[in-house]
Amino acid sequence: MSELDFTGQVVLVVGGSSGIGNGVAHAFKDRGATVHVWGTRPNASDYDGVEGSDLTGLVYDYVDVADRAQITAAAEKIPALNVLINCQGTVVYKRGEFEPPGWDKVMAVNLNSPMDCSMAFRGKLAKAKGSIVIVSSVSGFQSNKGNPAYAASKAGAVSLTKTLGEALAPEGIRVNGLAPGLVATKLTAVTTDHPDRLAGALRAIPQGRMGTPADMAGACLFLASPLAAYVCGQTLVVDGGLSLS
Repeated sequence: MSELDFTGQVVLVVGGSSGIGNGVAHAFKDRGATVHVWGTRPNASDYDGVEGSDLTGLVYDYVDVADRAQITAAAEKIPALNVLINCQGTVVYKRGEFEPPGWDKVMAVNLNSPMDCSMAFRGKLAKAKGSIVIVSSVSGFQSNKGNPAYAASKAGAVSLTKTLGEALAPEGIRVNGLAPGLVATKLTAVTTDHPDRLAGALRAIPQGRMGTPADMAGACLFLASPLAAYVCGQTLVVDGGLSLS
C-alpha cells in the first residue's frame, strides 16, 4: 500500500471550502479519505460557481471558527478523526488591522481557532495516533507592514506548531505546519488580480511563478503521512524560494 494512501481515514480541513484548503481537501479525497470541510457559508450550495471552490465528494459544514462554541458543537458531529488540517485564515486590508476590531477578527480566526480546533479533536486524534497540520504563511517569518495582525497571527501559528508538536507528541499526535508563499486565493486577490502588482511579486520569487493549491496539498499529504513519521513541530515553507532573500 502506498504511504500516501489514506483509504479508511477521516480528514477534516478547516477552511476547506475554497482556495488552498479546497485543494488540500480534494487531494486527501482522491487518496481514499473521507473528507470533512468547514466553511463560512451556510450551505454547500452557496459555493456553487465560486472560483477555487468544489465541494463535490466532500462533507460540508458551516462553522464560524471565531466562535469556540461552534467549534465544539461541530466537532461532536465527527466521531473519529485521523488528520486535522487547520487551513482557516482571514485578513483585513486598508490598514484595518491597526484598529481593535480588525486586529481581534484576524487573531480570532488565524491564531485562536487553530488552537481551539486542535484541542476540540485532541482526544480523537490521540486515539487514532493522528496528525495536525497548521497552515501559516511566509508572512509569519517577516514583516508585513500593512497587516500587523496577519503577520503576528501567522508568526504565532508557527510558534504554536512548535509548542503543540512538543506537547502532543507523547500522546501519539504529530503536529507540523505549512507556510505557503504566494497562491491565488481570495485573500491574495489584492495582488494577484492586478497585473502590475502581480508582476512585481513574481519578480521576487526565484521559481518565477505563484504556488498552486496542488503545491500546498502535496506538502500536506507528506506531513500527514507515514513518510513524515519522525517530523515533529516543524513548519515546511513552500514558497518557490520567495523567502530566501
